Order: sequence, then structure tokens, then C-alpha cells
Amino acid sequence: MAAPTLTCFWFWFCLCLTLTNTLVISQVYANSEGDALYTLRRSLSDPDNVLQSWDPTLVNPCTWFHITCNQDNRVTRLDLGNSNLSGHLVPELGKLEHLQYLELYKNSIQGSIPTELGNLKSLISLDLYNNNISGTIPLSLGKLKSLVFLRLNDNRLTGQIPRKLVGISSLKVVDVSDNDLCGTIPTSGPFEHIPLNNFENNPRLEGPELLGLASYDTNCS
Repeated sequence: MAAPTLTCFWFWFCLCLTLTNTLVISQVYANSEGDALYTLRRSLSDPDNVLQSWDPTLVNPCTWFHITCNQDNRVTRLDLGNSNLSGHLVPELGKLEHLQYLELYKNSIQGSIPTELGNLKSLISLDLYNNNISGTIPLSLGKLKSLVFLRLNDNRLTGQIPRKLVGISSLKVVDVSDNDLCGTIPTSGPFEHIPLNNFENNPRLEGPELLGLASYDTNCS
């Protein structure tokens, strides 16, 4: 009669061990994402205390306001649009591997767009419009093959529109108006259907490119 008892013991032991490992792995991911978000919090000025609930001592950030998680407690949405925030974005945002929506529009965020945002392979919407963001549009955004919405309008961006964005077949909306971009406007891939007014008010941005006839970097010196 000892054998069945031993079998039951090992069954429950292995089950508990599996559940424990799953919980530990889940907490490691959650803590990593929480650390990344808390790094963002420390880089931002928050006069209206919209980030008050972002407590780094909690197991994961899924209970924080303005954060949405999936059933595995992985962060899928960061929504801080129109929150009177200033400061700058941080490279650690690139660690939010399951992030689908990054909404930071209508704030006073400065500095550049981190190249690490190109690691957000699940990203559907990148909304950074109506800020004071400067620098160039990172080439790494061309790796975001799930991206549908790219709204960077009303900032202080310079440089060219990266041609790597042409390879994102899912792109439906691109708005880079009211910046200081230069060069020509892509016309192939998803850009074939983007209205020209989504590129307006860039004094150094020339018209649509004529494939094979116009240099991409015209007026960028």
C-alpha cells in the first residue's frame, strides 16, 4: 500500500513545484515591467499626481492606474494621454514586450524617442503627438510589424521619415505633421494611402518621392 501513497506524494510535490515556478517566473516578468515603468515615473514631472498609484513595492504594476495587463499579468497598455506630464521617455520602455498601446499624447514630454521602442514587437498604437519631442524618428520603429497607428504630429522632430516604415504592411495611420522633418514623403507600401495633409507643416519636407528620380535626403543638410 506504500507505493500509491508515494506516487500521490510525488504528484502533489511536482504540481506544487510547477505552480511555484510559474508564480516566480510571472513575478520576475511583472517586477521587470514594474521596474521599467517606475523608471519612467522618475523621469517625469507629475504636478497632478496621476502617477500616485505607481508603487514599486507591489508585486506587479497591474493594479496601477493607467496600466492595463493581460491574463498573465503582462502590461499591454500604457495610457497617460493628456495628463499634464513633462520630462522625457526612457529606454526601459523597450522592456514591455507585450505592450500594444503606448499613449502619451498631449503632454509636455521633451527629449528624443528611445530607439529601444523598436523592441515592442506587439505594439499596435504609438501615440506621442502634441508634445515637445525632438531628435529624429528612430530607424528601429521599422521593426514594429504589428503597428497600425503611428501619430507623432505636433512635436519638434527633425531628419527624414525612415524608409524602413514602408515595410510595415499593417500601418493604416501615419501622422507626422507639424514637425521639422526633411527629405521626401514615401509613396510605397502603406504610405500609398496616407493623405498628404498628414505630412503638412514641415517646412523642409518636400513632396512625394519620385522613385528612382529624387534623392531621399534632399533638403536635409
